[in-house]
Order: sequence, then structure tokens, then C-alpha cells
Amino acid sequence: MDVRALREKFSLLERSLDERRRRLVFAAEARALGYGGIQLVHEATGMARSTLVRGIHELVHPSRMPISRVRRPGAGRKSLVEKDPDLLSDLEALVEPGARGDPETSLRWTLKSVRVLSRELHRRGHEVSYPVVAELLAKNGYSLQGNQKTKEGTRHPDRNAQFEYINAQATAQLRAGEPVISVDSKKKELVGEFKNGGKEWRPFGMPEKVRVHDFLIPENGKAIPYGVYDLKRNDGWVSVGIDHDTASFAVHSIGRWWRNMGRAAYPQARSLLITADAGGSNSPRVRLWKWELQRFADRTGLTLHMLHFPPGTSKWNKIEHRLFSFITQNWRGRPLTSLAVIVNLIGSTRTQTGLRVRAEIDRGMYPEGREITEAEMARVQLRPDTFHGDWNYAILPRRRARR
Repeated sequence: MDVRALREKFSLLERSLDERRRRLVFAAEARALGYGGIQLVHEATGMARSTLVRGIHELVHPSRMPISRVRRPGAGRKSLVEKDPDLLSDLEALVEPGARGDPETSLRWTLKSVRVLSRELHRRGHEVSYPVVAELLAKNGYSLQGNQKTKEGTRHPDRNAQFEYINAQATAQLRAGEPVISVDSKKKELVGEFKNGGKEWRPFGMPEKVRVHDFLIPENGKAIPYGVYDLKRNDGWVSVGIDHDTASFAVHSIGRWWRNMGRAAYPQARSLLITADAGGSNSPRVRLWKWELQRFADRTGLTLHMLHFPPGTSKWNKIEHRLFSFITQNWRGRPLTSLAVIVNLIGSTRTQTGLRVRAEIDRGMYPEGREITEAEMARVQLRPDTFHGDWNYAILPRRRARR
């Protein structure tokens, strides 16, 4: 049972209970909840933990406890909120999200810990300790919460239609026995003895030691993984680059997949469907991407069908959750000390559904700033689809290459 449900339950009971019955009912609930029950009831009701413990003792050992007197209504020490009526309103004003925009508050850009809130309340004339601040927040429906990813930015009106179009085109391509791949760049990784998120089993008290600060080691550089995921065969290729994540590097990675895996798997293929996001090195707005695809089509004789996911929806591309997520799981907690280690960790990625991955280092140089002229673009055999030709298009080979 969560705190909110307990709070609602106790608010209904509290009005019909005197002081002793209230203590015993709340204590019985805490005992029934088991481990952590006292804390939950404390957060839901504000009753002191010591009072709940005393109530549990009364329930377990009724014969050892004297019959408690019941205070008359209103007797006993007054609560801090009763003695200081403005305390709660001032506290809520400090923690309300809208307070961030108030130029008068000193907490506008400050971490709102209970200690900081207690100091600010002291500055405003309220004598309150930080544990009491924590109790007041809990009792009034506040809790520690992290950020929640829900905002995706501007939602394109044709977003769902594009998803349906990609699905229909990929399904038709697969039924025809032609290859469908999903491509993207994975996050760049620093090479060296750096902390890598996650944990792995090791002898007790012997964690692997890594650097305190994540500063680039020039002689090691960065690793730039670019992946290709085959939807039909459930296998992947990752080129680990060392230079720049450019469109030339991206298409060269697709070419390496074709030479090492795709061509043998699809010897009769006449076309290749590629899904990618709408940003980075494989953006549909990048001329170099289309120019390099034309060169790839000429070399292989394949007709390339490009389908881009709408802006802000790259997480729906298959490679993200069918390849990259498992690579991240496989190397969690392992420092990526060298390119060889990175390639071995990627290549050893396996899943129960049969995923197999090959990886190689790409030591090629892919300088940034390569501009494609109008004359070069005019030679690209690009055919836009009837639906959203800016996202969906084919690139035709200018000649049939021998394969």
C-alpha cells in the first residue's frame, strides 16, 4: 500500500478515534505492513515513530502496559503549525514549481533540500528544524521525485502516418525477400579507464578502479560506433570509428555491412530498404549523405529505399532497442579501456532471441566540412516517394554493378 492510499484511509478513521484508539489503530496498521510499516504510517499520518512503537508494544504486551489516560479533545502540546499559522503556507510557497519564476525568492536556482528549506524558513522568522520540514512535506503530499521524460517537443502532424508508412513499406520489402536494415550512430565513448555505468559481479571489496575525472586522453581518443541492424536475420554490424561521425563514415559503415554480411545473406537482392532517424550524419537534409548513398548504389547495383523517422522520434528506430540497448547492457560496469576491448564487448553481445553482432575498427579518416556542389547533387538519381518525399525517397544506381 502506498502513502497516498494510507493517508486517505486514515483521514476517514481519524475523526472517530480518540487519542489512545488513534495510536493503537495506526500502530496495528504499521505492524501489519511489516518491514517499513512504521515509516509508511509516519509519512501518511505525521504520528511520531516513537508513538507508533509505543502503540505496537501496547498491542503486543497489553498486560505490561498501564491503562492509558485519554486526553480530552484539544489537550496536549500544540503542533508547530498551530503555533505558527504561516509556517505551512510559507513552506509550500518555497517548494511550489511556480516559485522558480519568482525573482524575489532566494531559492530560485537553489537545490531545495530540507536543510536549505529549513534555513530559508528561519530567515523568514519560523523556528523549524529540517526533520520537521521533512515531516510537514510528507504529510502534505510532497515526496522526492526525479524528472520524468514525457515531453517530445513539437509533434509533427504526420508523425503517426509516417510510422504507418514505414511499417507498410518494410513489411512489403521483407515479404519480397529483400533486405531491410535500421541504421544509426551510438553515443560516442571515451577510450580509457573511465567509469562506465552499471554494475557487474566481482570479488567482494574489489571494484575495478577507474579515473576520477572523465577527461579525454588525446592518445586514446573517442570511439564512434555506427550500427546496422538486419530486421529479418536479427543480426547486427557495428563499425567503431576513430575520426568523425560524418555521412561518409555512416555510408561506409553500411558498405562494410553489405560486404561482410549482407551480400552473402541476400545474394539475389535487387534493393535495400534503410530506416534512419532524421538527424545527425544520416539526416535527409545532409547532401553528403545522399551523395554517398549514390556511390554505394553504383557500387552494388542496389536500389536504395530511404525512410526517415520524423524529428524527435529516433527511439522508435529498431536499432535502438534491438541492438544498441543490448550492447549497453553487455558492457555495463566495464571500463572501455581500448578500441580492442570495445570491439570485443560489442562482438560478444548475445540475446535469448538469437541476436548476433559483428564489430570492426574503422581507422579511416572522415574529415568534416565536405560540401557537395549543385553539379554533384544533380548527378544523384533521387526519386522522392509520393508521401513525404522529404523523408521517403529512393536512390537508383546509375549502372548495374557486378556482384
